[in-house]
Amino acid sequence: MSVSPEPEPSVNPLVLLGAELRKHRKRANISMERLAEAVQFSASLIGFIERGQRTPSRNFMQRYDDALEAGGELVRLWERLTRAASPWWFRGWLDIEQEAHTLHTWEPLVVPGLLQTEDYARAVIRGEPGITDEQMEKAVAARMERQKIFARANSPLFMAVIDEGVLHRPIGGREVMRRQLERLMEAIESPRIGIQVVPLALGVTTGILGGFVIAQLPGSPDMVYIQSAIHGHVSDRPEDVKAIHGRYDALRAEAHPQPASIELIREAEKLWT
Repeated sequence: MSVSPEPEPSVNPLVLLGAELRKHRKRANISMERLAEAVQFSASLIGFIERGQRTPSRNFMQRYDDALEAGGELVRLWERLTRAASPWWFRGWLDIEQEAHTLHTWEPLVVPGLLQTEDYARAVIRGEPGITDEQMEKAVAARMERQKIFARANSPLFMAVIDEGVLHRPIGGREVMRRQLERLMEAIESPRIGIQVVPLALGVTTGILGGFVIAQLPGSPDMVYIQSAIHGHVSDRPEDVKAIHGRYDALRAEAHPQPASIELIREAEKLWT
């Protein structure tokens, strides 16, 4: 059986996912109680998810899929509906991000999304005016799903330049920040991930008005994603790409090399402990 298509914007992705899960469970003639024993999650949680009232984790979906012998169909559906939770203006960038062999990013205010912990991402997304808890959880799940590019055999080279202020901005509180900086320390153990920090003492203003990402793709011109106060903008216009490359090169020249940057992250982590 093929995976259901992505929902129309007016359809709640969680409700659609829940209906598909319930349909598969009933077709297999398995009660919620029996399934709860198999997946080691409570029957009440299964009920909430089947009614579209909770956002399931990948772990839940994998166990549910395995228990019903769905062959990965339900996990694939979850992945597609999680993608639908991303803002419309960002979805085009998701394909680019998946195809890129190298990603260069600059972030003046927060940890790059691909390196955020779940709790840090939740605290950042919660700041969106008017966002509901349901929308927030779907957005968090979508962000966590994006990070799976680092688990691929052909994972992209990811080079991040961040402002030192990112290490000290109390997003989510002390414990959230401590775990987030631990995550950065774990990330740079990978030979495919690099982080450099621009020191506050320099007073650098290049790029201070917004972050950006440069994606380098095999056999194609570079693409850039430029953040703004309203929403991001994806461009392959040569003049835009050239300008962003120039800003990135200037910022990287001002940043500490990675060994010194690691020490800054380590010291900041101690302050949050």
